[in-house]
Amino acid sequence: MADETGPAPTTGEQLDDLVEEWLTLDEVAVELETTVSRVRQKVRERDLLAVRTATSSKQRVPALLLADGATLDGLRGTLVLLGDARFTDDEAAVWLFTADDTLPGRPVDALREGRGREVRRRAQALGF
Repeated sequence: MADETGPAPTTGEQLDDLVEEWLTLDEVAVELETTVSRVRQKVRERDLLAVRTATSSKQRVPALLLADGATLDGLRGTLVLLGDARFTDDEAAVWLFTADDTLPGRPVDALREGRGREVRRRAQALGF
């Protein structure tokens, strides 16, 4: 939707604004001590999220989705719930990195702090 300030940003543009650091699939494979094929499999199985943005036509992973050489605890369950609510991967990434005053903070930060139950509760409510 356009307004006086110009067209609304695309999802890819939003992601470029919301996500501070990106990793290529190759970099994720090194971080997880696995192969790029296994990283792609993790993405297909909703264990990990990879998206294309306005500044990159290649799939990339937000760096905050990894911690201590693994994917975040609670990420898979959250991604499955968002998928059940018919979120695309791009929309799921925007949701994870957008502040939620009721949380408070961004869902990705809550996952990193071990508050996955709260995040999944909110993700589940999106399906209704």
